[in-house]
Amino acid sequence: MNYWLMKSEPEECSVDDVLAAPDATVPWVGVRNYQARNFMRDGMQVGDGVLFYHSSCAEPGIVAIARVASGAYPDPTQFDPTSPYYDAKSKREEPRWLLVDVQVLKKISNITLPTLRERPELADMLVLKKGNRLSITPVEAPHWKAIVKAK
Repeated sequence: MNYWLMKSEPEECSVDDVLAAPDATVPWVGVRNYQARNFMRDGMQVGDGVLFYHSSCAEPGIVAIARVASGAYPDPTQFDPTSPYYDAKSKREEPRWLLVDVQVLKKISNITLPTLRERPELADMLVLKKGNRLSITPVEAPHWKAIVKAK
């Protein structure tokens, strides 16, 4: 089993939006970074653990425990000219962008960046590394356990 941290801007898709969706599951649309896409395509498996992270907001942090609920498949927003995620160079027969479905299992109190930084056992989490802006990052098993145990 693998573990991931997946960032979403709450104005785009919040944990409450996911909880309101059928089966508390949403497609993780809009990823337009090749490394993050490759994590979904090559690394993620159904059942993998997800730390749902609110970004670009007043208090960024981990707000839910979730899981990968599907294998990777083409992100339909890349083909929609009305979508902010439209990619004119992506072809239906060779889609450039993929997504996975994510299911929230448990909403938790926000674990903010300062709180994460206070915990020495989490010091080398990728989300805490200077300059890391990826929307999806792998999480090591000891980090996952430390965060889930605390909640």
